[in-house]
Amino acid sequence: MLIQLAFVLLAIIIGARLGGIGLGVLGGLGLGILTFGFGLQPTSPPIDVMLMIVSVIAAASCMQAAGGLDLMVKWAEKLLRKNPQKITILSPLVTYLFTFIAGTGHVAYSVLPVIAEVATETKIRPERPLAIAVIASQQAITASPISAATVALLSMLSAYGISLMDILIVSIPCTLLGVLAGAIYSLRVGKELIDDPEYQKRLAAGEFKPGGHYEAKGVENHRKAALSVAIFVLATVAIVLFGSMESLRPDFDMGKEQVPMKMSHIIEILMLSAATIILLATKTDGIKAAQCSVFSAGMQAVVAIFGIAWMGDTFIAGNMAELKGAIEHVVAEMSWLFGLALFVMSILLFSQAATIRALLPLGIALGISPHLLIALFPAVNGYFFIPNYPTVVAAINFDRTGTTHIGKYVLNHSFMMPGLIATVVSIALGLLFIQIS
Repeated sequence: MLIQLAFVLLAIIIGARLGGIGLGVLGGLGLGILTFGFGLQPTSPPIDVMLMIVSVIAAASCMQAAGGLDLMVKWAEKLLRKNPQKITILSPLVTYLFTFIAGTGHVAYSVLPVIAEVATETKIRPERPLAIAVIASQQAITASPISAATVALLSMLSAYGISLMDILIVSIPCTLLGVLAGAIYSLRVGKELIDDPEYQKRLAAGEFKPGGHYEAKGVENHRKAALSVAIFVLATVAIVLFGSMESLRPDFDMGKEQVPMKMSHIIEILMLSAATIILLATKTDGIKAAQCSVFSAGMQAVVAIFGIAWMGDTFIAGNMAELKGAIEHVVAEMSWLFGLALFVMSILLFSQAATIRALLPLGIALGISPHLLIALFPAVNGYFFIPNYPTVVAAINFDRTGTTHIGKYVLNHSFMMPGLIATVVSIALGLLFIQIS
């Protein structure tokens, strides 16, 4: 088993270094080694999860192509420029909302330069709002009803009577309060901008000249953009309603009983329908939607889940007896330690959904309560730990003052403390919530 685990970890590490679809295709190679080299029987690939992600990404890409994402960024810019002194609190709420609506943290790219420039113009250290804004965009993944991670969790826990609302009623308030805790901490991070030595150094060297004014990309047709946002949001609301009220779902005769329609099918149908309506109502070119950044990032996530999650699932299923024997007594006494495993795996996989799909079968097999697994859900937001994720790198690059940085020892970077605080508070509140509810 240890040799197999070494191959699994090697595939993850090399795949993460390759970037893009590298993580997924290396997972496929690792799966080949497990099956042909060690004789493990491959499990079923995560088709339902992948198809749900594809449908959500299709709808989000159509919204972006119609100008909906640019319009949301313009709204965010107006809010931040009207309240510049509150930017450290408002910025994470904006990126949290963006991710919550779109289901992907990559939408934060568009608003990060706005945050950096508004903070600089207001003489607020940009590191403060930027770092927690990036963390908020990741935390919201575990609160969004249409994110790949939430979809994966729901698909695996639905057999235990867990509904979408059961997940959201814990994850939304817990992650939101966790983000606010990180934002409050960020209010006092570092020296004031005017006293920061790196900022002063850049001023003296002429590398940074104050007085510039960044503006978000304009929207060609506000009516079309607003309509695309409205359609997408309505589809998301419909998913939440179907997920929280089983009586709304169609029933089908399955012999001896009436079985309600699967949530995976509902998500796929509603999101594909939303994509269609957006294209028709706004007269948007479908090819343009396929060229959007949201589509590219989403498809990379699908490939990652296909390869890595399938490989991880096969490894766990093939070694379940040994794994259970080795850690079952520890998890039985301290179930919260499974959250640590989720956190560490998310650092390696750079994907909340792939982490859930790879490790949750083990948690279920170990007898961990589904409600406890929901409370531990925010632990999959650990990929800020190593500062090489795209949104982290983007935030550093957008900060022209140099206050958002990677430290001398790599791990002492701007995102570490806000990320740890937000994650720990979210999990702690989740554990408290399931105890009193």
